[in-house]
Amino acid sequence: MNSADSSRSLALARQVLTIEADAVRRLADRIDGQFEHAMTMILGCRGRVVVSGMGKSGHIARKIAATLASTGTPAFFLHPGEASHGDLGMITQDDVVIALSNSGESAEITTILPLIKRRGAKLIGMSGNPASTLARESDAHLNAAVDKEACPYNLAPTASTTAALAMGDALAIALLDARGFTQEDFARTHPGGSLGRKLLVHVRDVMHEGEKLPVVGESASLKDALLEMTRKGLGMTAIVDGAGRLTGIFTDGDLRRTLEKSVDVHMAKIADLMTRNPKSIGPDRLAVEAVERMQELKINGLLVVDAGQKPVGALNMHDLLKAGVV
Repeated sequence: MNSADSSRSLALARQVLTIEADAVRRLADRIDGQFEHAMTMILGCRGRVVVSGMGKSGHIARKIAATLASTGTPAFFLHPGEASHGDLGMITQDDVVIALSNSGESAEITTILPLIKRRGAKLIGMSGNPASTLARESDAHLNAAVDKEACPYNLAPTASTTAALAMGDALAIALLDARGFTQEDFARTHPGGSLGRKLLVHVRDVMHEGEKLPVVGESASLKDALLEMTRKGLGMTAIVDGAGRLTGIFTDGDLRRTLEKSVDVHMAKIADLMTRNPKSIGPDRLAVEAVERMQELKINGLLVVDAGQKPVGALNMHDLLKAGVV
């Protein structure tokens, strides 16, 4: 590609982004009573939201359905061509249908409009033509009109599909807020993703407990503590008082510092060498909070205590890495 062709291509690419950005910005002025009515119908829906569209609008409809479903509004995509051949049976009177067509006159969409109404389902139309068949037949119409496509021939669906996608996102997020949909709710619909792991995994899910928990009493010798650390393999041990409450911690780092002082390993008492009042975390806290605390304190391990300050578990950064929280 020569320099002239390159400059032309880059200029055209920038023009596409400008046109599409302008198209999306203009949608803000159309968030009106019709948008509110569409929200009210969906919030009152006892069934599912069925999203349908043909061609490029169909691709956008699939994405809108997926976004709705993952943000608290049960939804699925219905191909309008297949709807005329039996799939219309997926729609019930308790459903709300969102139909997409930039012209508002797509034959596959207009064919099923009377059938949707006959089934008793509510209809939300999204088009670029407020005077279209789809707009007239809809209970609520979302105007996603654009001045022109980003295609230099004003033919390929570009700005119009971007606008429809943005309008669908606006609807989904407005519904998310109206439902009080939280980060935890989002994580439940995305259990396989990193957000799900961060919001669903608790300290109790990854900590070492029971016989795997390294712990010695305050009267233990340094040698006893080292044997406990070796057996449990976490690079640390909790130290407890006579009532079983946490009073200190001894780690591999403490051992190195102890050896630098030429302490007699066989005679020393752990109570004289431990770090008192160690940082800890509760078992019901999110694992990601344990990560944040360990990073903040620049430590690799953390003890887990109950409400009575008794050790119930221990974990290190390796455990959190293995759980996919980090």
